[in-house]
Amino acid sequence: MMTVRQGTISPVGTLRHIQLSFPMRRGITLMILLSVVVIVSCSRPSEPDPRLVQQWVRTWYGAIRVERLSPPVASRLMVYANTALYAGMVAVRPDLPSLTGAMNGIPELPRADHPRRHDETITAVEAERVVMDSLFDEALPTTKASLSRLADSLVRARVAAGVPDAVRERSESLGRRIGLGIVAWSRTDGFDGTRGRPYAAPVGPGLWINDAPGNVFATQSISGASEFVALDNPANQQRATNTSDRGLILSRPKSAAVRNLPAVNMSGASEPYWNEIRPFVLERWDACPITAPPAFATDSGSELYKNAKAVLNARAALTDEQRSIAFYWADNAGESGTPVGHWLAIASQMVHERALPADEAARLVLATSTAMADAFIASWGYKYQYSLIRPRTYIRRVLEPAWEPLIPTPPFPEYPSSHSTQSAAAAETIGALLGDAPFEDSTNVSLGHAARSFPTFRAAADEAGLSRIYGGIHFPVGDQAGREVGACIGAKVSERFSLSPAP
Repeated sequence: MMTVRQGTISPVGTLRHIQLSFPMRRGITLMILLSVVVIVSCSRPSEPDPRLVQQWVRTWYGAIRVERLSPPVASRLMVYANTALYAGMVAVRPDLPSLTGAMNGIPELPRADHPRRHDETITAVEAERVVMDSLFDEALPTTKASLSRLADSLVRARVAAGVPDAVRERSESLGRRIGLGIVAWSRTDGFDGTRGRPYAAPVGPGLWINDAPGNVFATQSISGASEFVALDNPANQQRATNTSDRGLILSRPKSAAVRNLPAVNMSGASEPYWNEIRPFVLERWDACPITAPPAFATDSGSELYKNAKAVLNARAALTDEQRSIAFYWADNAGESGTPVGHWLAIASQMVHERALPADEAARLVLATSTAMADAFIASWGYKYQYSLIRPRTYIRRVLEPAWEPLIPTPPFPEYPSSHSTQSAAAAETIGALLGDAPFEDSTNVSLGHAARSFPTFRAAADEAGLSRIYGGIHFPVGDQAGREVGACIGAKVSERFSLSPAP
C-alpha cells in the first residue's frame, strides 16, 4: 500500500492510510465508477433478439400444417400465442403500453414490480409455453415436442448469455402468471360453445352445398385401415402400421373426440358457428358491413350468371402466371400453414428486412394475427348468413355439367371470400405499422413455389383475392366484398393498436 500526498509517495500498511488530494480523489472515483459500469454492462445479457419472434412464427406455421387445422381455428390460436409473447415483454418494460383495453375482454395481466430483476425473453417464453400447453393439449406428440424444444432452447440461450438463476426463476414465475391469465381469457371467448354442435345447411336452389368430388378428400380422409377414402368418416384413426409414409405426413385422420384442434373436415361444413366467438377488436362480428350477394338467377342477364361466366372464362383462358398465382395462394389446410400462417410468415419476414427490435416484432405479429382472427369471425358470419352457392355447383348446373375448378372447393359457403377478407385485413395492418412498400414473399418456397415480388402489401392481398377466381372457387363479387370488409377490419385493428410507421 502507498500513501499519496502532494509531492510524496510513502508505503503504508492499510487502505485507511491512503490520503489523496481532492483532484486525484475525484479522478480515481470516476475511474472506479466507469469500471463498475463497464463490468455491469458486459455481464448484463443482451436485449431480446427479434429472431425470438421469427422462430415462434416458423414453429407455429409447422404446427398449423401438421395438425391440419382449419383457417378459423388456426387464426384463434395465433392471437393467443402472439398475445403471450407480447404480454411477456410488456410485463418487464415500463415503456410499453398495457394490452388492457386494446383487446376485447382481456384482463389486466401481471407486470413486474421491479422490471430490472426480470428477463424480458424468459418471461415471454414462459408465458408462451403455458398458453401453448393449454391450447395444444390435443396436439400430436411431435407438435408438443417441437413447441417445448423451442421454449427450452430460448431459455437456455438466455442463461448462457448471463441471466442469473434468480432472475430466471423470477421471470419464469411472472411468465407463468401471465400465461395463466391469457388461458383464462381464452376460455371466455365462446369457442367451447361452438364445439360438437350439429349443423344442417339450409336448402334451396341458390344455397351452398358441399358437392366437391371424392378426390378432394384424399389427403384428409384416408381410412384408418387402408388408403381407401372414407367420405362418411373423415375422422378415422390412422396408425403407422397400416398406411404409407406419405399418408402419415399428409393425412393423419384424427379422432372425432378431438375438440380444440379438429382437422379440417372436407366432406362437412367447416365451423358454421364461428361468428359466435368473441371478436378481438371488432365491437361485434358484423361491425364492418357488406352488401348482400347477388340474388340467385340463371338467366344470362343476371348478376350471378355474369359472375359465374367470368369464373368459367377465366378458368378456360388461364395463363401459366395465373395458374402459378392460384396455386401459390391456395394455402390448403393440411398442406400448408393456411392463409393465417402465410401472412404471419410475411410479417415475420419483415422483422428481418426492416430490422425491427423484438418488442416491435412482437407487436407486428400480434396486430396482424388479431386482424386475421377478426376477419375470419366476420367472413364466416357472413358466409353462413348468406350461404351462397359456390361456382362449381352453379356452373355445373347452369353452364357446363362436367366443369371442375383448378383447386379444390373448400367446405363452406362462398360469400365473401375469406382469402380476400383476411389478406386485406393483414395487409392493412402490416402496412399501417411499416408503410406500404415493395417486398418479396418467400413464404412458400419450401412448398415448391418460387418467391413472388409485390409493390405493396395491398397488392399482395389483391393477388390473393384474385387467386380464388383463377382457382375457380370464388365469384368476382365475393372477392370484392372480402377486400372491402377486410380493409375495414384492418383499419379498426390498426386504430385500436395505434399503429403508425416509424419516423
